[in-house]
Amino acid sequence: MDFTDIVMKRYATKKFDGRKIPDDLIDKLIDLIRFAPSALNLQPWKIKVIVDQKIKEELKPAAFDQEQITSCSHLLVFCADPDYNSLIKRLGDLLKKNHVPDETQNMIVSMARSFADQMTPEQQFAWSQAQTYLALGNAVNGSKALGFDSCPMGGFNPAEFARILNIPAPLVPVMLCPVGYAADTPMPKVRYPKEDILF
Repeated sequence: MDFTDIVMKRYATKKFDGRKIPDDLIDKLIDLIRFAPSALNLQPWKIKVIVDQKIKEELKPAAFDQEQITSCSHLLVFCADPDYNSLIKRLGDLLKKNHVPDETQNMIVSMARSFADQMTPEQQFAWSQAQTYLALGNAVNGSKALGFDSCPMGGFNPAEFARILNIPAPLVPVMLCPVGYAADTPMPKVRYPKEDILF
């Protein structure tokens, strides 16, 4: 399937058939997510993968009882990380571990610090959230590329998810992505014409 087919055939699946996705395919999906773009390569996200059915049942009320939560194979909980001090240190360590030249390391870390220092904590969280959506894009298109389906979901209670899953601060759940094999039929895609999105 080429990328055009992936984009055109991907849809927000409302019901999965409960079959489990093989572990090797989930590993491939995580790798596709891992390589999502992010500003300055800070990768300000973490993902909690939920397989246990009892936990999914506990989470369902905190997602307005949407069926995807419990009928999916795996539930991916995307969390934004707004701790830029830790993110920048981690990036510096990553660059060093990968033998990036010192001059380039210093330039990237300096740019990241300057960028983060100009933002309020609220702006830092908003920026991390926006970057996390880029990773989510890889998740939904990657799922279709690997032969299964997905549903990006923003309708849930982040505080309840954080409580039930013991997600540590400062991580904040911002999006859900249940994945599995569809048990519903997609509606035709309805999108605005090009003329309406270009100005």
